Amino acid sequence: MPHIIIYTKTGCPWCIEALAFLNEKKVSYEEREVRGNEVYFKELTDKSGQTKTPTLDVDGEILADTDAPAIEAFLKKKGILAE
Repeated sequence: MPHIIIYTKTGCPWCIEALAFLNEKKVSYEEREVRGNEVYFKELTDKSGQTKTPTLDVDGEILADTDAPAIEAFLKKKGILAE
């Protein structure tokens, strides 16, 4: 099973939507909230080159500044979600 990290910011409507989508599809993930955590914020910027959320890291492959439809397409392409 792939390791999925989702970087979020509290109050971000796109993050709320992305988390709801992952939960609905029963996709296992680790949430890292970046606003209150300097280490996670640095990880986000080092990995993606930007500061926007939600950003996914799937086994080192980054999907930056995204939304639920793009996450769905990305996870289908990676074979994590069925077509």
